[in-house]
Amino acid sequence: FTYCSGSSSGRFWARGNGWVIAGLVRMLENMPADYPSRGRYVKLYKELVSRLVSIQHADGTWHTALLDPEAYPSKETSGTAFICYAITWGINQGILKKSDYYPSVKKAWAALASAVHPDGKLGYVQEVEEKPGHVDYESTEVYGTGAFLLAGTQLALLEKNSAKSFSGKPKKRSDKKTN
Repeated sequence: FTYCSGSSSGRFWARGNGWVIAGLVRMLENMPADYPSRGRYVKLYKELVSRLVSIQHADGTWHTALLDPEAYPSKETSGTAFICYAITWGINQGILKKSDYYPSVKKAWAALASAVHPDGKLGYVQEVEEKPGHVDYESTEVYGTGAFLLAGTQLALLEKNSAKSFSGKPKKRSDKKTN
């Protein structure tokens, strides 16, 4: 690859890093707990999560070019969704501390939800390319929706598990309708 966004920091792509961290999650899910080098992959996962969280934008997303937000100022939802999925999975597995990483997940999910059109289409998804590119509200691709669903599934699991008390019984909800 010869493309450079103009930044001397190289090319670090939100969706590319999203695919990597989501793939790492899938690998860890299927790797036996006693696999000899599992610790190496858990360490790699934690380091990647930590770095990604440190460069998350105030709007909750990761922009197309991770280290050159000025070149691509618009949010990008496929990378954001993959990263949100991976972080939430780590919280659910007890690999990441919820107190440290839930604020990032919450911001990412709010940004993702704001990109859903009234008809359900997810916008701000970069098209298939070999490098960072421009996106807008109308940009969409199926892998963005898939990543969104992965993130939402992990978040629903996290919220379900958080709603249980120490006895394992669901907490009483105060939003039930009364007749």
